[in-house]
Amino acid sequence: MIAPEVQEAALRLPAAPAYLYDLPALDEHAAAVRRALPDVELYYAVKANPDAELLRVLDRYVDGFEVSSGGEHAHVSALLPGRRLALGGPGKTDAELGLPHHRIHVESPYELRRLLATGLRADVLLRINPDLPVEGAALTMSGPFGMDETGVAECLPLFTDRVRLRGLHTHLASGLDAPALLRLAGTLLDTDQPEVNLGGGMAVSYAAPAERFDWVGYGTGLSEVRRAGQVVRIEPGRALTAYCGHYVTRVVDVKRVRGEAYAILLGGTHHLRTPVTKGHDQPFTVLATGGGPGVVDEPVTLVGQLCTPKDVFARKIVTSVRVGDTVVFGMAGAYAWNISHHDFLMHPRPEFRYLRG
Repeated sequence: MIAPEVQEAALRLPAAPAYLYDLPALDEHAAAVRRALPDVELYYAVKANPDAELLRVLDRYVDGFEVSSGGEHAHVSALLPGRRLALGGPGKTDAELGLPHHRIHVESPYELRRLLATGLRADVLLRINPDLPVEGAALTMSGPFGMDETGVAECLPLFTDRVRLRGLHTHLASGLDAPALLRLAGTLLDTDQPEVNLGGGMAVSYAAPAERFDWVGYGTGLSEVRRAGQVVRIEPGRALTAYCGHYVTRVVDVKRVRGEAYAILLGGTHHLRTPVTKGHDQPFTVLATGGGPGVVDEPVTLVGQLCTPKDVFARKIVTSVRVGDTVVFGMAGAYAWNISHHDFLMHPRPEFRYLRG
């Protein structure tokens, strides 16, 4: 169920579809995460959601922001001047290699040579791709990301007083719980490098939204396994902002096709692509604002307006829904609007509204 204040705000929205961000909820969550990590530097991975209002809230609690393109760098620099930025991402252009940063995450020996050729000063973390077993992950970041031992060995002799090696960066997988991430951390922190960025990957459950990553256990565990004086940094994205976002829309049709019930909603996965990309059912709440035809307490598939069978929010969920009802999808605060194919069919874009307490 959604919070009462979110429900009230959703019912007051003048138009649908719309994104509704609960800023007080984000503030409370980010503050709790910050308290749980007394010995760890906390950066926010902007790729999860670059919304300006969310970034302003997170800025109260994070030590910096991880950006993965020149566009993200420009966006955060204009919004929050002077904040620490870690520049990551594969395939950096020459222009991106010349951007000011607190740290730059180098992905390959050739990228390091290009960085040296800029003539600029740089503080580097080498992104490593170690051969470690990762079990239970929703997504593993292997393949072209980072370097193996051979690539790292090629990089080490290239550093100078101008382009300095500060430590290591790694992000091995997404969707891991605290014990699994701590097992990886124990191996990755066993190094003489003074800085280690462990990336993100904290589990977020769309099937059980009330379940949260164990930040306290993770923070305690990192304090125990880090070496004395070692800087440990993490870069969560989804696990910080997913919970504060809601996608609000309305039912325009309910019908049966070959015995199966479908509710057709305004908007679609061109606004909220998360359920398609992750292959899950997006959690939702139906607010009874309609009086049209519908179904009662039976399996319904919720779809959007796009001309593709992949435009599905949730499949065969037992619920009651009528034409005119308001549907509020939760867990829409990360990898939602910003990864969606907005212009497919050229439907109107959603509005963006904010709960401010």
